[in-house]
Amino acid sequence: MTNAAEKIIVALDVPTKKDALGLVEQLRPEISFFKIGLQLYTAEGPEIVRAVLSTGAKVWLDLKLHDIPNTVARAVESAANLSVDLLTIHLSGGGEMIRAATSARKAKVSILGVTVLTSSTQETLREVGVSAKVDDQVLRLAKLGVENGIDGVVASPHEISRLRSEFGEKIIIAVQGIRPAWAKADDQKRFMTPRAALDAGATYIGIGRPITKHVNPRDAVEKIIEELS
Repeated sequence: MTNAAEKIIVALDVPTKKDALGLVEQLRPEISFFKIGLQLYTAEGPEIVRAVLSTGAKVWLDLKLHDIPNTVARAVESAANLSVDLLTIHLSGGGEMIRAATSARKAKVSILGVTVLTSSTQETLREVGVSAKVDDQVLRLAKLGVENGIDGVVASPHEISRLRSEFGEKIIIAVQGIRPAWAKADDQKRFMTPRAALDAGATYIGIGRPITKHVNPRDAVEKIIEELS
């Protein structure tokens, strides 16, 4: 496995355990980190987490928890008991909720705070009553998260430089909205190529459909690693 490959987290945005494990089997020679999101977790539950971990891979459980503090705390405990490596919460839940999450974690799981979704635009923020510019809102939420004990943030690659300037290397920055030059943008509004995102300072780059929807996912991974290397 190359150092470049260690930066890639493949999103298992597929409907079934069979589909997910088929992808893991194909990609495992190069990829050691996989993301399980709402679609797959809702369909298969905790067993899919255990199945992916059993291959020796690491898991980012991307549930974007956002609820009353006690509910979020109990969900964090459950995720930690599954031995996931990364878990997401929505920072817009506020300081009390964030503290409940970070207080409930166990040592192994790192809590990442979701700032502004990569599908969101200035218009999206306006619709929900946020007048701040997107990058200002990302930084505001990131500061709130760091003040309350998170380990890192999830943002678009366009905010990496500003986040690194503010926090240096003390936080994880996991970015979504990664699209190789040869891939479609789909519903991503704030996206960047893998190489540009790593050059900007991303810790991890999450890539889903450019790999999972490719006619040959292994070939797609190899093309991305070649670009990164």
